[in-house]
Amino acid sequence: MKRRKFDAAALPGKVGGALDDRFKLASPARKLMTKVFPDHWSFLLGEIALFSFIVLLLTGTFLALFFEPSMVEVHYEGSYLPLRGIEMSKAYESTLNISFDIRGGLVIRQMHHWGALLFVAAILVHMGRTFFSGAFRKPRETNWVIGAILFILAFFEGLLGYSIPDDGLSGTGLRIIHGITESIPLIGSWAAHALFGGEFPGEVIITRFYILHVLLVPGIMLALIAVHVGLVFAQKHSQWPGPGRTENNVVGYRMFPNYAAKQGGFFMLVFAVIAFMGGLFQINPLWLFGPYEASVVSSGSQPDFYVMFLDGLVRLFPNWELSGFGFILPAVFWPAVIGMGVAFTVPLLYPFIERRFTKDRAHHNLLERPRDNPTRTAVGAMFASIWLITTVTGANDIIADKFNISLNAMTWGGRIGIVVIPVLTFYITKRICLGLQQHDREVLAHGIETGIMRRDPDGRFYEIHQPLTDEVDEHGHPKVLEYNGWTVPKKMNRVGALKPGLRGFFKPIEIPGDSTDQSSLDSKDTREEIEAGKK
Repeated sequence: MKRRKFDAAALPGKVGGALDDRFKLASPARKLMTKVFPDHWSFLLGEIALFSFIVLLLTGTFLALFFEPSMVEVHYEGSYLPLRGIEMSKAYESTLNISFDIRGGLVIRQMHHWGALLFVAAILVHMGRTFFSGAFRKPRETNWVIGAILFILAFFEGLLGYSIPDDGLSGTGLRIIHGITESIPLIGSWAAHALFGGEFPGEVIITRFYILHVLLVPGIMLALIAVHVGLVFAQKHSQWPGPGRTENNVVGYRMFPNYAAKQGGFFMLVFAVIAFMGGLFQINPLWLFGPYEASVVSSGSQPDFYVMFLDGLVRLFPNWELSGFGFILPAVFWPAVIGMGVAFTVPLLYPFIERRFTKDRAHHNLLERPRDNPTRTAVGAMFASIWLITTVTGANDIIADKFNISLNAMTWGGRIGIVVIPVLTFYITKRICLGLQQHDREVLAHGIETGIMRRDPDGRFYEIHQPLTDEVDEHGHPKVLEYNGWTVPKKMNRVGALKPGLRGFFKPIEIPGDSTDQSSLDSKDTREEIEAGKK
């Protein structure tokens, strides 16, 4: 029997044909491979969040192998001598063991914490880019809502994560969660009792938070991320305006091989940065806080940065309690429940709020520069100023202590600032946007400032402008270009200037060619000596 020759080159085609015969994958695979992504750094912010989430899943799986979510009291006998013999919960003991007795445990735990901070920060910046560029407009309202829900889930996922080690810091956070839950009218006491399994701190809250932290919330987030990415593929990708870019096309790279190769390298870069930070920069040294005791509260108990705005709101709100019909509405209810609800709901519904006022129901695949929508940019800057004020106030006890400032003065400064600064921020931001627009229009009308001054026969000095187009109007003046949201060049180009020198390791990719064609000079057929008075 003749042995068939193995053809390695034909193997991928045969495997692909076999899979398509059985699962009909050719059409969706072709659509996936030919998907075009625009090439701009701002579109990588969402990828940072996605890759950080993958790192969180990997490091969290490692930590779950050794963490014991139990509040059973034990005596610590591990390697950290200052706490040896002290009574603590199993949850805190296992966290200390991960940090000091499990090989690589401290690095993985710190990678998990740094990854969580990077994940939330990347979501915030990604949402900021989406907001200020108008990428949430039709048809991407649903994806914006999913992204906002993902941020809310990431907020609570982080809160659950640093609540379960049962150290002094996490216990203080649990106490605050218990107080906020109790402040809810009518159902507060019942809800807190049900959540903590009795009086605070109870014996079940660590176990319940652990299940939510490792199973329920990540599962929901994973499903929402899949839908979020799926909608990016199903809808045309947004892009910045520019030459050749319209509402009906996308200028960029195909998924394979360019974009996929870039994303693979970018994932390794994000992983390396998180590993670098986890290995070199200490974060949450919970062995310094000791086990949680309900009677001990530290003044330096600050949460992670994305929760500090809530802490700041609680500190700024006056001690106003309302009573009636036999009920008392505590002061903490307004900033912690109503304030947090507004902070989450307004961004969630913003696409529909803006459409209600602008009546804009058109499809938008081209993005807007922040300056081209001054009102939206001003609103975003105003909310950013509120977030900054409340976040700084969340650490006002630390700032007051380190800089020897009165804590009451800082509190009152924050109360005045949260009323005045957002209004000023809105007005100033809007004026800056309008000014930038006007500057772009001047460049389009008069050209780029060259810095070259000339003097006319009348003695007047004027600056030479380099026009952006060779077209002229009926008077011979450079034609005024239409303002369409593209980036306007601000620097004179190199026409007529010297060539850039090739210096150092980095060299320009496109090396300008020699303008002198030596072959044409050497050709005797095309050259002829011409003398004056002779032909």
